Parts: sequence; structure tokens; C-alpha cells
Amino acid sequence: MPYDVIEKLRAGVRDVPDFPKKGIVFKDITPVLSDPVLFHASIDLFLDRCRGRKIDKIVGIDARGFLFGSAVAYELGVGFVPIRKRGKLPFQTEIAAYSLEYGEAEMEMHIDAINTGEQIVLVDDLLATGGTSAAAAVLIRKAGGQLLEAQFLIELEFLRHFVSEILISCSQVERVSCVKGHSQCHSERSEESL
Repeated sequence: MPYDVIEKLRAGVRDVPDFPKKGIVFKDITPVLSDPVLFHASIDLFLDRCRGRKIDKIVGIDARGFLFGSAVAYELGVGFVPIRKRGKLPFQTEIAAYSLEYGEAEMEMHIDAINTGEQIVLVDDLLATGGTSAAAAVLIRKAGGQLLEAQFLIELEFLRHFVSEILISCSQVERVSCVKGHSQCHSERSEESL
């Protein structure tokens, strides 16, 4: 993707201080979503990493991961699996707990959403401490899915030391980060286990 497009995406992510609580700087992606050129470019960033690979399903994390993940799944012609906050899914679920940069939470996924051996790409808007993504990876593995990659539009670089301690499992997973805080997109291979 051209550097000028990356720069426009970076500029399109708005910082909102003291949200959702004092001391947190919220990364607001609504300017990216409301601009058709930026939204299209953001989806293309994810698609560039997926095209030409065998992928069965895209998993998106509640709720902003749904916006990007469902568009990517649609374009690839594969299924989409939502991982939601606990208590939001109507059928039998598997649950995983995680820590946020500002608290604790639980997420869930339907037990029949992923079949054993399916190739999965996890999509979300933001990588902060990696706790949410690590919990999603646990749910994917419990269902028998093979997590190929976790992709993010934004990475909070100042929290990178947390990520190296707790993030993505599964023998070889690439962490992809783009836009905010980077001069260009990059990926890093991780062979850590949870």
C-alpha cells in the first residue's frame, strides 16, 4: 500500500483523551469508517495479508473487529465468527477471561462456530496489551481452529512490552500492525506459547 495512504489512515485515527475513563487515550476509528476512501484502504490492508492463502474463517472481536472482519470475510468469500463480550451470544459458548489496559473482562464464542482444523485469521482494530487477542486465540484453539495470523489496524507501541509477554499462541503466528504509531506496515513472527 502506498505510503501516502498509510499516512492518511494514521491521520484518520482520532485520539480522545480520558475515554472511557480518566488517563486513557481512546483511539477513535469512526473518522476512518466514515470516509469511504479510508475505510476501503483499511479493508485493503487486511485483505493484502489474506489473499492467496487458504483461510476458512475470519474471527472478529467485539465490536470494532466486527466492522473490519466481516468486510474482509465477505470479500474473501469465507465465514465470519464473532467473539463477543460475555452474555451477548444466545447459544452455548466457550468463555475466556482477559485483562484490558484498564480492567478485567470475559469474552465468548459459540462452541460450533469453528470446526476442527479450520484455518483462521483474527481481525481487530487495535492491539494494546494483547490480552483480548490472547483470549481470542485461546477460544479459537479450544474450538480446534488453527490461528494463522492476528491482524490489527492500530498498535499501541508504548504497550509493546506487555504484548511480548502474553500475546498470540499457536506454533507460528504473525502479528500484523499498521497505521497509528508506525512509519509503515510490518509483521513480526511470534513462536511464543500461552
